[in-house]
Amino acid sequence: MKNCDAIVIGAGIIGLSLAIELNKQGLRVLVVEKGEPGRESSWAAGGMLVDSPAETHPALRESATASARMYPEFVHELEDESGLKIDLRAVGTIVLSRPERALGPGFAEQNAEPAHAYALPGRLTVLEPALQSLDGNGRDFRALFLRELCVDPRHVTAAALAAARHRGVDFSSGDEVLGVEVANGKASGVRTNKTRFAAGVVVNCAGAWAGQIEPHPFPTRPVKGQMLCVVMPEKEMVRHVVRAPEVYLIPRSDGRMVIGATAEEAGFDKRTVPEAIQKLRQAAIDLVPRMAEARILEAWAGLRPGTPDGLPILGATPTPGYFVATGHFRDGILLTPVTARVMAQVMTGQMPALDLSAFAAARF
Repeated sequence: MKNCDAIVIGAGIIGLSLAIELNKQGLRVLVVEKGEPGRESSWAAGGMLVDSPAETHPALRESATASARMYPEFVHELEDESGLKIDLRAVGTIVLSRPERALGPGFAEQNAEPAHAYALPGRLTVLEPALQSLDGNGRDFRALFLRELCVDPRHVTAAALAAARHRGVDFSSGDEVLGVEVANGKASGVRTNKTRFAAGVVVNCAGAWAGQIEPHPFPTRPVKGQMLCVVMPEKEMVRHVVRAPEVYLIPRSDGRMVIGATAEEAGFDKRTVPEAIQKLRQAAIDLVPRMAEARILEAWAGLRPGTPDGLPILGATPTPGYFVATGHFRDGILLTPVTARVMAQVMTGQMPALDLSAFAAARF
């Protein structure tokens, strides 16, 4: 293994993108991953780049907006360096709610910002002919259109992995980090189940597993999400992302449709439950009747990294040279570009572009 300046624990999209940013800063980077790179929450995610006040924690709004704006260039760079194509769609999102439910206080603000969102009058059949405009009780859904992006997370992760390797980032896969080593009061490397690696800078990007690494027990936990993917009867049968009370639909450019997702406190259990998958499928059919003709490709479960307050943990730890970037919960894909950039700035002693005080590990 080559000598390295920085060790990234975890090869999800956050860890991979941060490794690339650190490499751009001139650091020799090693990524240590307990399993196969990119095969945990990044692989399981839906890829909706949700950037709306009603659905974003107030403390995350600035970061979410900044990251969403960075996405087209972020994707372009990954495609250029990896040679892989990433499915980034800018068709927009339709948010549905039942008539008796408010869309949330944030949507009232958005209605005054037509550049970002606007209410959809009447039925939805013009915008999405296959979509039912009525709820189960025969009443029109309330609907809002958002100018949001969505991306295929598996494409992004594969491209980030290829780009990192192209840049000369080193990897040690199947190597579980047990603890961060400390010498003279500073981080000096990591200890794994197989060996030790030395570096003066270490960052924990281990997602739901971040709290299991010594010496700091970050309060991350796994939040299970079950999903499925189908092939639509027609490639463009549904064009927009659709978010409804019981389900969301994410069309891909190749005619696939991702349907999700549950949110379960089930520990590290990633097994799918047939009843849960069938319930999601039926909710999709209730919205788009022709989804009954769709062929199921696969079903899976991922583990989102949750925290007690629903916010990520970003920045320095009490141990000099040891940093953390985890706990992004549902927003990991969206927040990847801004997290990678700001954390690279913090880790190399620069002034971060955004204030990370709300996300400091010390709050716990």
